[in-house]
Amino acid sequence: MLLALLRAMRPHQWTKNVFIFGALAFDQKLFYPPSLRATLLGFIILCFISGAVYIINDIVDVEKDRLHPQKRMRPIASGVLSPRTAAISAFILLALLLPISFWLDTTFGWLMTLYLGLQLAYSFKLKNIVIIDVMAIAAGFVIRVGAGVSLIEVTRFSPWLYVCTTQLALLLGFGKRRQELFLLQEEARNTRLSLSDYSIQFLDEIITIVTASTIMAYALYTFSAPGLPANHAMMLTIPFVTYAIFRYLHLLHVQSNGGDPSEILLRDRPLQLTVVLWGAAVIIILYRDTIASLF
Repeated sequence: MLLALLRAMRPHQWTKNVFIFGALAFDQKLFYPPSLRATLLGFIILCFISGAVYIINDIVDVEKDRLHPQKRMRPIASGVLSPRTAAISAFILLALLLPISFWLDTTFGWLMTLYLGLQLAYSFKLKNIVIIDVMAIAAGFVIRVGAGVSLIEVTRFSPWLYVCTTQLALLLGFGKRRQELFLLQEEARNTRLSLSDYSIQFLDEIITIVTASTIMAYALYTFSAPGLPANHAMMLTIPFVTYAIFRYLHLLHVQSNGGDPSEILLRDRPLQLTVVLWGAAVIIILYRDTIASLF
């Protein structure tokens, strides 16, 4: 039962919560122990809160998930985990974690409450409203970034990163909707009501717009945000971001494999390598003086 409960919390989806480390990394406090400890604790709390939300979402969608070729294997939909046990477990997790969130930081606690409220609204209503469903997903990513900001004393973090996060989340969200619509065809409405209001052509047009705005937003951040190196070295990371987005689009349009971004990141080697190289480049550029002092 415990294993089924853990599976219902979708730990592979917890990769989304790394956005909480955005403030820590880009404010150049990655090697500052108090900030690192606070962010790590916030990450753990966020993972379990999001896990509880996934359980609630699966309870709400249990009948629709049983009609989906992949989602029907989830613990609740498959009958391995009873809805009653899952609901009690989710309630206990939230009852424990929300007070801990406020203990860690008041602003962080309110952001976790906002995140929970948004996710519950998404599970019960917003996911059935065309366009709003993906915008709600993007808002969740922005809250993750804001949660990281609340846990440290920021001095160099740029609001441009909120824009980049929003655009990237929209790209991945609309890409996921396209994949669902492509795979399920006429059965799409039975698994997600909002899919009946989408079309492949409409989603391709949106994805084209969001792709361009994502790359542009990140490019503008690299040479216009305050607190970055004066030599504009961060612009050297633009090719990594551009390739990662193009690789995702290749998986989506050519390989028809753009469903769950978390699963793609855990499975696609070129994308993994690009993310690692981008992260290494960012650390070298932002922490050059710190790294130099170690040698």
